[in-house]
Amino acid sequence: MRVQGTYTALVTPFRDGAIDEDALKGLVDLQMKGDIDGITPCATTGEASTLSYEEHERVIEIVVKEVDGKVPVIAGTGSNSTKETIELTEIAKSLGADMALVVAPYYNRPSQEGLYLHFKKVAEEVDLPLILYNIPGRTGVNMLPELVARLAQIPNIVAIKEAAGSVQQVADIFRLTKGTFSILSGDDNMFLPMMAVGATGVISVLSNMMPQKVKALRRAFLDEKEPAKALSIHVELMPLFSGLFVETNPVPVKEALYYMGLIEREVRLPLCGLSPQNRDLVRGLVNEYGLLSRNE
Repeated sequence: MRVQGTYTALVTPFRDGAIDEDALKGLVDLQMKGDIDGITPCATTGEASTLSYEEHERVIEIVVKEVDGKVPVIAGTGSNSTKETIELTEIAKSLGADMALVVAPYYNRPSQEGLYLHFKKVAEEVDLPLILYNIPGRTGVNMLPELVARLAQIPNIVAIKEAAGSVQQVADIFRLTKGTFSILSGDDNMFLPMMAVGATGVISVLSNMMPQKVKALRRAFLDEKEPAKALSIHVELMPLFSGLFVETNPVPVKEALYYMGLIEREVRLPLCGLSPQNRDLVRGLVNEYGLLSRNE
């Protein structure tokens, strides 16, 4: 199974401590109008770690219903507990998700063999295509290319979202899997260089705001075979690549979406709002790119 395209790591909008379901539906509508290739709810950008089981289920349910089969839904279902990961993945499947994004277990810091056994167990227990998610800056463990190559041999493990920040690691995965395993960039600023060494797509934070522009970057490099055009788009987006990570994701992108008039800026503790300086920075970027809706 080939996984390719531009997927949005969707934020979870809150209002007064609860999921803002109307705003969530509006975000999905924006993505569909932007011709996105797929949507990923309940991952890092969706603040999955602070969602209750019931909220996790409800977000996936809403996204699946709003998408209505037009594009794939890749539900985040990872946990630091193998049992809980299996339960969440089963729920996602029952709700109609097309794939599951399964992050490497965090905090426990398992060995490479422990990681292998974890993902193997989830794949055996739930008949759903799985995308591995490597983000060592958050999990404390790095899924080495040799491990990914082993896991790629399991039929329903179909891709990896690679967010280790290493072009070499992407190239090694591509080499070890002989280019047969789909690699998705997990970092917007690394998307272009990762495509150069074998990545087939991205699960993007920036596409919450500008789905068509992120898709254009991929299309220019992989479909149109115009690297100079892709580089031009990359350079155009560079201020956003850095600005949306000026503090911990998803705080800046939620701030940007607030200034676009799409959601409240609310995040859940232990995350908190941007500093005044960074709030001004993000507002300035939203204005610079012609997306400003709120004048405050």
